Amino acid sequence: MADSTTSTPPPAAEVTSALTPINIVLLSLFVFLLYMRLKPAAPQTLPRPPPATVFRTFTPPTLLPYNGLNGMPIYFAVRGRVFDVTSGRNFYGPGGPYANFAGRDASRGLACGSFDEEMLTKDLEGPLDKLEDLGDEEMEALQGWEERFSEKYLVVGKIVPVGSEEAD
Repeated sequence: MADSTTSTPPPAAEVTSALTPINIVLLSLFVFLLYMRLKPAAPQTLPRPPPATVFRTFTPPTLLPYNGLNGMPIYFAVRGRVFDVTSGRNFYGPGGPYANFAGRDASRGLACGSFDEEMLTKDLEGPLDKLEDLGDEEMEALQGWEERFSEKYLVVGKIVPVGSEEAD
């Protein structure tokens, strides 16, 4: 039998908007994080390279200013080769334990294991120290120093006596 009661239609579905305050906040946060992740990075700036060092010929007087004073680099010679020891400024620069070798030929002092002023050539205009009076042990010690400097520092030139053809 048919039911004489009339049925009521089902209630209409409630329509909700996606633009709720929480959704707007979440969408804004998502867009911000996406922007932060994808924005182009500022270009990296690399440190300036040191000025190019040209291999040159020094005489004792022209080597002397390279003693670390007045912003100058620190050079010294070992067995005719001039090394740039500026990166070891704490040792070879003003006030360092090897400061008296800066701007000079350090060969005799290194060979003898002495850092005294007496080990330096007094006459800068005279001939270079040929180290002929050194013994085998001293020459071996000097060779060890020279190898150590060759591994650690850049050779920037050679030292020749004043008045030689190479000095001109």
